Amino acid sequence: MPARVLRLTVGLLVTLAVLAGFGVAAPGAAAQTDDPVPDLPVPGSPWFGPALDWEDDLPADYAGRLGETPSLYSQHVSYPLTDDDTTYLEQFAQQSATQGAVAVLTLEPRESLGDLTTEDAEELGELLADLHGELGSYFLVRFAPEMNGSWVSWGQQPLAYVEAFRTVAAAVHDATEHAAMVWSPVYGAGYPFGRAYGAVDLRSDRESAALDTDDDDDVDITDDPYGPYFPGDESVDWVGLTLYHFGAEYDAPSFDTDDGVGPDEEQEPTAFSINTTPRSDELQSRLDETWGYGDERRRTPFYERFAEADGRPMLMETAALWTPDAGGDSERDIKVEWWEQVFAAVDEYPLVAGISWLETSRPEAEADDLEVAWGATRTEQLVTALRRDLAAAGLDLGPVTDVLDQETANEATAQGRMPTRAELSDSMSWIAGGVGALALLFLLSGLVSRLRPDWGYRDLPGSSRDLRVDLFRGFLICTVIVTHTEVAGALSWFALNAFGAISGAEAFVALSGVVLGMVHRSQAERVGDWAASVLRWQRARKLYVTALVVVLLVWLLDLLPGSPASVVTTFTDRGTGADGADAAGHVYDLYYNAPRLLDYPPPWYAVRELLTLRMGPWVLNVLGLFVVLIALAPGLLLLLRRRLWWVVLAISWGLYAYGTAVDGHVLPSQFDDVFPLLIWQVVFVTGMVLGYHRAQVVRALTTRPGKLGVSAVVVGYSLLLVWLWAAYAGHVPHGPWPTDLFARLYDDYYVRVFLQAGRLLDLALVVVVMFAFLSAFWRPVNAAVGRVLVPLGQASLYVFVMHVFFVIAVDNVPGLDPTSPWQGVLVHLTEIALAWVMVKREFLFSVVPR
Repeated sequence: MPARVLRLTVGLLVTLAVLAGFGVAAPGAAAQTDDPVPDLPVPGSPWFGPALDWEDDLPADYAGRLGETPSLYSQHVSYPLTDDDTTYLEQFAQQSATQGAVAVLTLEPRESLGDLTTEDAEELGELLADLHGELGSYFLVRFAPEMNGSWVSWGQQPLAYVEAFRTVAAAVHDATEHAAMVWSPVYGAGYPFGRAYGAVDLRSDRESAALDTDDDDDVDITDDPYGPYFPGDESVDWVGLTLYHFGAEYDAPSFDTDDGVGPDEEQEPTAFSINTTPRSDELQSRLDETWGYGDERRRTPFYERFAEADGRPMLMETAALWTPDAGGDSERDIKVEWWEQVFAAVDEYPLVAGISWLETSRPEAEADDLEVAWGATRTEQLVTALRRDLAAAGLDLGPVTDVLDQETANEATAQGRMPTRAELSDSMSWIAGGVGALALLFLLSGLVSRLRPDWGYRDLPGSSRDLRVDLFRGFLICTVIVTHTEVAGALSWFALNAFGAISGAEAFVALSGVVLGMVHRSQAERVGDWAASVLRWQRARKLYVTALVVVLLVWLLDLLPGSPASVVTTFTDRGTGADGADAAGHVYDLYYNAPRLLDYPPPWYAVRELLTLRMGPWVLNVLGLFVVLIALAPGLLLLLRRRLWWVVLAISWGLYAYGTAVDGHVLPSQFDDVFPLLIWQVVFVTGMVLGYHRAQVVRALTTRPGKLGVSAVVVGYSLLLVWLWAAYAGHVPHGPWPTDLFARLYDDYYVRVFLQAGRLLDLALVVVVMFAFLSAFWRPVNAAVGRVLVPLGQASLYVFVMHVFFVIAVDNVPGLDPTSPWQGVLVHLTEIALAWVMVKREFLFSVVPR
């Protein structure tokens, strides 16, 4: 098996390289949504969440530790955005969207403030707008925070800072209403902090004058630590304040200076007493603007000046310092005391609308460069206390925006609902017309079989195969290739509309059951029940291993520069899923936790999602259904061998009825959201019963009573739908039917995912009519397309696996216009021709199941 897996992997890589040479497609514009901006949290119940170390920690890890999903996540990104920064920001937004959390984005300028351009800001605004359109994200943008500090390259430059902030704010506000600008200085005690903390030299007289707010020709502790940096009401949506507990209160240094711009170079700050439990009034004193200033230095509190005065929401960046190597008070005592003060303050300060807790470990200068463990979920003891105190404080946890986790992503791939009443009616009109056309084709087939019996199908002597099944499966696998390769053209239109209510999936699953029933019967008669059952299990195992290899291989391809496999590793909502038209344009990541597979050791939840096929390309998901159905088939086939076909059908249809009634999913796999096992098994199992008893079924249907009965059902069903359509259009009376029945038909009987009664009727109609047609027109049809479609049908599962890489390759063809009808037809014909050549050459037949 390992050698086969290796050959499969190498072969598929070669195939993709030959098809596209790993060309990078131009990114498409994201669809925008007009959903409302999230409401602010209820006063006294702010959003809460962590600032993670995103190299080692992801939302799934944090939520798993906490046992809750936070309402915000924070991340730092360099600005202006490079390609790497853009990718980093996109990944941050995607990860936050897995829990519907607000994305708090901290922008750290990598260039001088004066070198930041309007174009940089517009690029950022467009990206945030695109990410909202794709993910439904809501952003809080902290541009260059702690700008009043001396330890950042953008620090203590009020004029340049205000201009840069306004430029970014204008671009973000113009691009999207789903991003709010946050002005976020650091708490002002100790301002202007001085060179001992890494101060930036102030060489501009204008900047120094702006900092000297009391006009005493000196920049010292008496000057305003906030006002010079405030960008103005039009630019600021939220205010923020960095409030960390470092240790015991220290004596503020003297600020008698020689140069007028900061403390003397020789002065050293008093060291913090680290690992010290916060004083019971520390946070309150900070919010009162008294902590660290000295009694004579009392100022108007930041909260009153910048939040309360104008009703702005406030974001608090906080945590409590504790280092494992410094002794002192316990981690639990320090952190619990600090967050209890933070949580208690939200009642008195109702405009505190967000709390971001630093959840990382890193060296800190304030702790003599020792490693500081800031996190509040480091230990089970801390987690228990934090969970208790969060609940007691009533902080706002849980999703704020749309949740786009793996489960939601998988559910979103189940498209097929019509988003509006008008489209429902249009769809039913098309279905009625399609049923009418199929009925006419059925009648024509009966007529031709009488007039030209020499055109009819004849079984091959000594063969258990039915070439009509193979040809029809070949046609269906071509429609799968066409529909999954989303380019324009006549073939796309035909594949999507040829059968009215049903897609190729229903017929493909049903015919796969028919083939399994036919093949198993002949094998069981030849080698015995047990040996034939073993063959089924071996095939299921091979399909499963193939699915795992393809899932991993596609993900590895997507890690290449430009994400060449994103067309299948993500899914764009068409507006016909469970969330309706409002979700149109949302882009879902189908590999949310795949990056964790590279951890050592990888977390179990990521391994579980791989092994259960919960992650994977959306164009492959039905393969998981076949794995399960084929693995379960031997037990049902044993009943068929004992002539208990009615028991098999009773079990199958009973499960279908139960699955339809409870609308339940029984497996965590991706396919179960699109092809619910309890529901979709019915077409496979029924097909398997029909295939196993093929000879008896054919004899029954070709008798005179059989032909009359089938004709009555086909014609009666088509006349009923046409009558309902004509009554809805006002051409004929409604008769005994409710006046709104036709308008309700799609929602009540034809939704694809749940295989409702109307779709099952249409599936039966399509299968019966196609077999009648192929039986009557076999010679001309086979002469025209049989040479291509029969081999493809006989190797349909092989083609299905390989078409995943066709779709990726087409998406990476440089210069391809997916809206061009002639290019679309050329692409589809090329794919079908290549699939045929690969089948004829038996490329990778030894490892890819057929």
